[in-house]
Amino acid sequence: MTFWRNRFALASKADSDSYDESIGQSYINRELSWLDFNDRVLTLASDANVPVLEQCRFLAICSSNLDEFYQIRVAALKDQIAADITTRTPDGRTPVEQLQEITARTQDFVNRQHSVWANELLPQLAKSDVRILGWQELSAEQKASLSDDFDRRIFPVLTPMAVDPAHPFPYISNLALNLAVIARDPNSGEKRFARLKIPKNLPRFMRVGSQNHFVLLEDVISANLSRLFQGMSIEECFVFRVSRNADLSLDDEDAEDLLAAVEMELRRRRFGRAVRIEIPLGTTQEVLDLMCEELELEPSDVTFHNGMIEMNALNQLASLDIPGLRFKPWPPLTAGRLLAAEYNSQSIFQVIRERQLLVHHPHESFNSSVEAFVGQAASDPKVHSIKMTLYRTSGDSSIAKHLVRAAESGKQVAVVLEIKARFDEARNIAWAKELEYAGVHVTYGIVGLKTHSKCILVVREDSDQMRRYVHIGTGNYNSTTARLYEDIGFFTCEEQIGADATELFNYLTGYAKEPDYLRLFVAPHQLRPRILELIHREATFGDKGQITLKLNSISDPAVIDALYSASNAGVKIQLIVRGICCLRAGVPGMSENIAVRSILGRYLEHSRIYRFEHGLEDDSPLHLIGSADLMGRNLDGRVEVLVPLTHPKHRAWLDKVFEFLTAEDVAHFELDSHDKWIAHTSGETIGDAQQRLHEWVVATQVR
Repeated sequence: MTFWRNRFALASKADSDSYDESIGQSYINRELSWLDFNDRVLTLASDANVPVLEQCRFLAICSSNLDEFYQIRVAALKDQIAADITTRTPDGRTPVEQLQEITARTQDFVNRQHSVWANELLPQLAKSDVRILGWQELSAEQKASLSDDFDRRIFPVLTPMAVDPAHPFPYISNLALNLAVIARDPNSGEKRFARLKIPKNLPRFMRVGSQNHFVLLEDVISANLSRLFQGMSIEECFVFRVSRNADLSLDDEDAEDLLAAVEMELRRRRFGRAVRIEIPLGTTQEVLDLMCEELELEPSDVTFHNGMIEMNALNQLASLDIPGLRFKPWPPLTAGRLLAAEYNSQSIFQVIRERQLLVHHPHESFNSSVEAFVGQAASDPKVHSIKMTLYRTSGDSSIAKHLVRAAESGKQVAVVLEIKARFDEARNIAWAKELEYAGVHVTYGIVGLKTHSKCILVVREDSDQMRRYVHIGTGNYNSTTARLYEDIGFFTCEEQIGADATELFNYLTGYAKEPDYLRLFVAPHQLRPRILELIHREATFGDKGQITLKLNSISDPAVIDALYSASNAGVKIQLIVRGICCLRAGVPGMSENIAVRSILGRYLEHSRIYRFEHGLEDDSPLHLIGSADLMGRNLDGRVEVLVPLTHPKHRAWLDKVFEFLTAEDVAHFELDSHDKWIAHTSGETIGDAQQRLHEWVVATQVR
């Protein structure tokens, strides 16, 4: 560690000074790389090897992803353009140029979505007698039954809002599904525009009869508009949706009460500026002009749909209980050592004292490991205190309930709760209030930084000494996503890591300078220089060097430049990147020794694993796991933690994970030297890396 510490500042300055933003050909644009990622998700929606209801789920996921992208990233670009900002990104594009490319690619993406749905998934669903019917396809009896249902359950909650001199254009809520109606008075010939909001608390797919036959809610409403516009002639009716800026514009330093400030911003979010409107192809120009004018949008802000708008609703279909059309479940296992401990009536603390513990979710149970750790700590009279970070948690969080119980029993409980976790702000605010009410010490981290680290510190008075037990993970303390996200958790009572965790929480909750940590790699001040130093060190070994990184995203120019330099020194670099990748792979003279692949599947690959072949001072491999991606926001704007894993069994486990993920005969996407993602997802010899890993975990439980 001394070797690294002595060179932190030097490494950071050297890489910062050497970075030249004008060399656009060295980087892929961040926003366009994200669109590439969503394209890969769409590929899974048309993958014949994926069960059809799961294909529907992937179609819903990529639709939801695009919504968030527009609410945050496109909204930010529009703000830059409005402020006349012309600064170029590292790849050389201005905000206007980025927005132009995004608009063109989005329209193409939406067209392909509709093609997949109409030409691939609907016919496949029909083969299993799952049908989405149009109103005109229904029998008279079915129409009568649905119309009766409309009168009883739907009609009473609908509110048509006309636009005329007495009724201004109504406010259109973010992502709300609406019907635009053009109604004409048959006597005067006068036309009026009206907006009808489609209720969110009713299923989008309404069942027809007892079979898995459905009709869209908007089709039922459209067929019964005469009940809402009595005596009027309906000239035109179509579905539309508006996306708005949903990012919080909050200055921590100016907020006297951060909780109240975030609550206020959440209320304001509902009224964010419109950034996109989605309407059907063929909408009349007159109506289109009206809506653009009222929403203060340009024609380039319109996305045209040739089919169903808001495909997020396909999650309803994907949840149908038809086992043959869904993935076969892989029930999570209890990690072998924890299972043995349960059989022998041992606590999880005894297991950790015997040897550090590694768990791999969701192959291994989150409930029997992480939740059990907090639950036993809350109940154990020998435990004096519990401290943890919370970034995202579930609405019915067992962990939060354990913390409440621990505080109510007199234990010292402190939680660093990130109330600015995007789209989870309201839930985190609710938990902040409940935890505080129970006597938990709740803080919101460091001004200007998000606390993204995943860390728990339990102080327990064992028979021989006061001991600190630590959990550090790659994923959120969320039992719902823990069943869907691939993540790694590490438990230890090693003294140096316990000391580091103590210093970390003192830094987060108190008033102190950030310390020099003994073992942990912590952002924002120390993680970047440590990573850069490790890359530089590996480069000194030339073609004997090797770096393997598994990440959600990589976009930081300084890190990318360091990897290019290592590649030119002969180091073999393998990146496994699920999402954004701004690094260019396999480019002669720049990155010819760098290979980048992306693995997508039933589980969201979420763990961050770093491996440097000569990372330790004795030139042996260094393995790190933790919360940080290699993005500027992680390295500079968040509190992140990586922890080195030193036990041979744990290092071997991570190497085995890499072996599965980098095998040539598993489904994956490869980034080529022209910045195109090439799919390797079909063929008789292509396997599933996640399935192979799960089968191996089942056969290898004790660690």
